Amino acid sequence: MPTAVPYLSEARVNEYLDPKTLIDAMRQALIDLSAGKANQPLRMVMLFDAASTQTPSPPTKGQGSPSEHGLLFLKPAQLGSAFATKLITLVPSNAANNQPSLLATIVLMDPNTGAATAILEGATLTAMRTAAVSAVAADALTPHGPKIVAMLGSGVLARSHAQMLRLIRPISEIRVWSRSADNVEACAKEIGGIACASAEDAVRGADIVCTVSNAAIPILKGAWLKRGAFVAAVGAPRPTWRELDDDAMRNIVIADQRQAAEQESGDVILSNATITAEIGELLAGTVPMPAEGSTIIFKSLGQAVEDAVAAQLVVNAAAEASSNH
Repeated sequence: MPTAVPYLSEARVNEYLDPKTLIDAMRQALIDLSAGKANQPLRMVMLFDAASTQTPSPPTKGQGSPSEHGLLFLKPAQLGSAFATKLITLVPSNAANNQPSLLATIVLMDPNTGAATAILEGATLTAMRTAAVSAVAADALTPHGPKIVAMLGSGVLARSHAQMLRLIRPISEIRVWSRSADNVEACAKEIGGIACASAEDAVRGADIVCTVSNAAIPILKGAWLKRGAFVAAVGAPRPTWRELDDDAMRNIVIADQRQAAEQESGDVILSNATITAEIGELLAGTVPMPAEGSTIIFKSLGQAVEDAVAAQLVVNAAAEASSNH
């Protein structure tokens, strides 16, 4: 009889995912990705309609329905023994019903046999590894010392970014803005931040700006950024979506992965921005760091190798804890 594949709930993932260990693992994964050590195709994306849709919408240029009710992402990757695929659904309208707009499941596999070895709920892991990657980039690209942080977005990613950024820099102030005043108040209270009435109020004078929204049109203007600011541009995962305007994208742009940014990021595509380097190249020293005082946009698309490595970390920690009992 085949044994049941272990299933790790969000609670168990949260229990075994150590934030500091995750930051270190993401740093190495990004270096390995840029060095060509990971096997990672570009993600597949499928649009889907709500079940209540009576008649399927006609496809648009092979992309699915123009309604974009939801998106399904399929993201496989292998880095050494970490071999996984991730299924993600993004339904922006969930936020209005107090449900997560992003849901994910990760399947780990044995690279020797191809057999599934674990299934993990992926919302916590996604939020934490995304924030860990932003923290890795901020650690490499911002000077030491206390930082003022602006969060444009008030969901789970704002919360995970606040947690991770506090591990790499002293944070003197966190300002929170999103289009929902109620969500802003709740998020600010939870992360020890200040609720802001406008995106501009949050961004002016901030050292680190995190765009972690579901926006499809720009919510961050480059004119608001102080010289030398660092922007973790995390949202807008579609070629037609943007969080940043052209002025912001005229700064130095660093990507988690060049090909993904050039083909999947509306912020990059629609502004005709040039990718200066991948963060892994900077971390490895194969490309020189930007000049001190540069304003930097870090475009993070969320690479599949990050999920594979993070999931393997959780499973290994769970196995170790079980063997110690």
